[in-house]
Amino acid sequence: MTTHKFAVGQSIRFAPDRHQRAPAPGRFKIVQLLPEAGSIFQYRVKSQVDGHERVAREDQLLRD
Repeated sequence: MTTHKFAVGQSIRFAPDRHQRAPAPGRFKIVQLLPEAGSIFQYRVKSQVDGHERVAREDQLLRD
């Protein structure tokens, strides 16, 4: 059984896909673990700069 790679409260960097608008620069914090979508785990992440939240796939996140 596979599990999420990151944990709630962990600080990460977000690397959006090329066709997505780039977020505010800086770190993001994992605020919620979400279920898989197409066999890739998802997370709710919050910018530590502007407070904006978004959903991100696990393959878009990098350890800080």
